[in-house]
Amino acid sequence: MTNNKPNVIIYTDGACKGNPGLGGWGVVLRFGENEKHLFGGAKDTTNNRMEMTAVIEALKALKTSCNVDLYTDSQYVNRGVNEWLSNWKKSGWKTASKSPVKNVDLWQILDELLGLHEINWHWVKGHSGDPGNELADDLANQGVFEASQSK
Repeated sequence: MTNNKPNVIIYTDGACKGNPGLGGWGVVLRFGENEKHLFGGAKDTTNNRMEMTAVIEALKALKTSCNVDLYTDSQYVNRGVNEWLSNWKKSGWKTASKSPVKNVDLWQILDELLGLHEINWHWVKGHSGDPGNELADDLANQGVFEASQSK
């Protein structure tokens, strides 16, 4: 990435206790020596929605167009962005089997945000000891706890 955009490293993760069930999302944003943590939760959700929400919230937190190294342990998000998204858009948000795309509301938001940044996607195996992924997982679980405490 040879441009003048800031370089940011992002780790995202989602968690769900029951699927559907209580869910949470977590984000670690790193810019130089600075690090910011974000998390949140929802009561009746799925793991895939929380994985996507983590990426959406991370990208929404960026105040300017950035070069991003984005790490996720979600094959659903990684493959969705890198393999399926362009075909879904061409086919009117239908899958190859002509079914409606699941979580289309989030995919459409994510699609808009992707155009604002230069993103290098990295898939990491979950719970494999990657410090950024482990921290994002901890934050996602804080989101689950927060969701369990809300009325």
